[in-house]
Amino acid sequence: MAKNTLAAYKGVPIRIFLLYRHALGLWLGAWVSKVANLPPYLRWKPRFVLARLVAFFVRFFIRRELRKQPFKVHLRRRLELLGPTYVKFGQIMAIREDVLPKEITDELKQLLDNLPEVPFEIIKEIIEKNLGAPLETFFLDFEKKPIGSASIGQAHIAVTQKGKPVVVKVIKPGIREAILSDLKLLRMLAVLLEWIIPNYHPKNLINEFCRYTEREIDLTYEADNAELFAANFADEPDIVFPKIYRELSTRDVLCMQYLKGIKPNDPRVLKMSKAQRNKIIDLGTFAIIKMLYQDGFFHADLHAGNLIILPGPRVGFIDLGIAGRFEERIKRPMLYYFYALVNGDVESTARHLLSMARVQPGGDPAGFKRAVAELLRRYLLHASFGNYSLAKLIMESLAIGNQYRVSFPVEMTLMVKALVTFEGVGKHLDPHMNVPELSRKHIMKIFWKHYSPESLWNEFMRGLPALIDVAVQLPQLLSDSSRFVDQTVNEGGSSNPLAGLRSSLMAGACVVGGVLALVQQANPFLWGGLFAAGALFYWFGE
Repeated sequence: MAKNTLAAYKGVPIRIFLLYRHALGLWLGAWVSKVANLPPYLRWKPRFVLARLVAFFVRFFIRRELRKQPFKVHLRRRLELLGPTYVKFGQIMAIREDVLPKEITDELKQLLDNLPEVPFEIIKEIIEKNLGAPLETFFLDFEKKPIGSASIGQAHIAVTQKGKPVVVKVIKPGIREAILSDLKLLRMLAVLLEWIIPNYHPKNLINEFCRYTEREIDLTYEADNAELFAANFADEPDIVFPKIYRELSTRDVLCMQYLKGIKPNDPRVLKMSKAQRNKIIDLGTFAIIKMLYQDGFFHADLHAGNLIILPGPRVGFIDLGIAGRFEERIKRPMLYYFYALVNGDVESTARHLLSMARVQPGGDPAGFKRAVAELLRRYLLHASFGNYSLAKLIMESLAIGNQYRVSFPVEMTLMVKALVTFEGVGKHLDPHMNVPELSRKHIMKIFWKHYSPESLWNEFMRGLPALIDVAVQLPQLLSDSSRFVDQTVNEGGSSNPLAGLRSSLMAGACVVGGVLALVQQANPFLWGGLFAAGALFYWFGE
C-alpha cells in the first residue's frame, strides 16, 4: 500500500525541479524587466545604478527570447514551457479578470491549443489497446491527419463499420501522468501561495483548476456531459449535441457523432439570409441562457470554435469536456440576478449578486453592494446610446469584489465566458443586435416556466418530506411560541380576549415560515403564504 502511494508521487521531484527552474527564471525576468523600465528620473540614483549593473549581468541567465520582454510575456511563455497542465492553468487564469490585472489576462489569452500533433502510429496503438482489437475491426475508414491537436488530446475523423461518420478523440500519451504529477505539486504550492498572496485567493483558484483538469483527462466525463446536455435539450431539435458511441469509447478514447457544419466566423454564414442569421442568434442565445439559468449545467469552455452551424439552420455544441455546474444554493439567486439585471433593477441585481458571494474576513459587503449598484447605473446610462455588454458588466461586477474582499466561485467567470461568446457571435452575425432585449426575451420565458403551476407543484412534491417533518413538530412549535409570547408581549394583560390567540397564531406561523425558509427545497411561496396567513389572523384579532 505504501509502495503504491509513493509511486503516485514518482514524477513529482522532477516536476518540482522544472517548476523551480522556471519560477526562478520568471522572478529574475520580472526583476530585470522592472529595472529596465525605470523612469528616467530614477535611473541615475545611486541604488538604482547598482540595480541596473546587477541586472545587466543577471540577464545572461535568462532565456535569450525573453530578456527584453515585460513580465506578462515572461509569465505566458514560462507556462507554455512547463507543459499542458500549466497551459490549461493559464487559460483558466485568462478569464479571471475579476482576480488578475487585465494586462495579464489579455496576454494569457494568447496561449494556443494548436500544439504539435502525435504521429498516427502512436494514436492507432492507443486506440487498439483501449478497444482490444485492430483499428479496422471498428472503423471502415480513419483519417491519419487530425482535425485538431490540443494540449491534452487530438481528434481524428473516422467512419464506423455501420457507416456512421464520427470524431475520435484520443488522450495524448504520457499526458495524464505528467498532469497528475503537476496537480499534486500545484496543491502543495497552493498552501504556500495562500500565505504569500492571500488577496488573490490562490488556494481556491488552484483547487478549482485541479478539479476541472482531472475531469478533462478522463474522457468518460465528456461522454457523460454530452449525454446530459442532450437530455436537457431533448425538446429542442434545433439545438444539437453529438451522440456518444459508448461501445467505442473508454477513458482514453472518445467516439462521438461528427457534426458536419461550419463555424460562426465562416464567410458562408454572412451570405445566409437575415432570417436565417436571426434564427442562429436566437437559438444560440436561448441555449446559453437555458444552460445557465434554468439547468444550472453549462458548457464551460465555450468559444466560437466550439459552435457549429448545421443545415436548417441549427446550432451544435462540441468539445464538452469542461462543464460548469451551479450548486443548488445559487441556482435560484442566479436566475433572480440575471432577471433583475436585464430588467434594469439596480438594487435587486446588487442584492442577488451578493447572495452568491463568499465574504472573506474583513470584507465589506455593504460597500460591495453600493459599488455594484453604481456600476449598473452607469451601464444603464450607456445603454441608451447602444453601448452595452452584459458580459462586461458582470465581469466588472465580479472584479469589484476583489476590492471589498468578496469572492465568487470559478463557475461565475466561466458563465461570463459563455456570455462573451454569445455576444461576440451575435454581434458578428448582426452588428445591431440588442443584447439586453434578446436576453430579456429568453429569461422571461425561463422565469415564468420556473413558476408555472406544474413547476411549483413538482417543487412542492420534492420538498414534501421536509414539510411533513415540520408538520409533525408543529404542535410543539406552536406551544413554545405561544408560551414565549404570553411571557413577553401579553405579560401585562390585555382587554382583547383574542389577543392571546392572535399572538400565538402569528408567532406560530412565523416560526413555521422561518423553518420552511431554512429547508433548502421548500418553495418560498409556501412559507411566504403561511406567514401571510399568520398576519391575517393578527389583524382579524384586532
